Amino acid sequence: MVVIKLLLVLTLAAVALTAPPEKEPIPIVSQESDVDYTGKYHYSYESGDGSKVHQSGELKTIDKDNAGEVIQGEFEYLGDDGKTYKITYIADENGYQPQGDHLPVAPEAPPLIARALAYLATAPPPKEGKN
Repeated sequence: MVVIKLLLVLTLAAVALTAPPEKEPIPIVSQESDVDYTGKYHYSYESGDGSKVHQSGELKTIDKDNAGEVIQGEFEYLGDDGKTYKITYIADENGYQPQGDHLPVAPEAPPLIARALAYLATAPPPKEGKN
């Protein structure tokens, strides 16, 4: 029984010693937030590690039956590789649209595919009942 207790104590001590040290919390250096009755808002903050966030939005009427929110903003942070990464974005009825120098960009379509897509964009819709 003593051996089991000793083994249990040693196991707990080993777990405690191998636990990663707790990191200090990153302080918020500045913070701003504003919301008005029309649905417009803005917020931003900067943290002690240099990370920054800015975002604003407002309500938008898309058509008589649909409304939504238009949001634009940006954020930046220091990556593990020491580089600063910055993303700017818009989110609206067309979805989330991020932009950043480090983001991959889709290659241009080959000319034949580009011509086919341009043709399809101007072609009349197919008639009902035909496949």
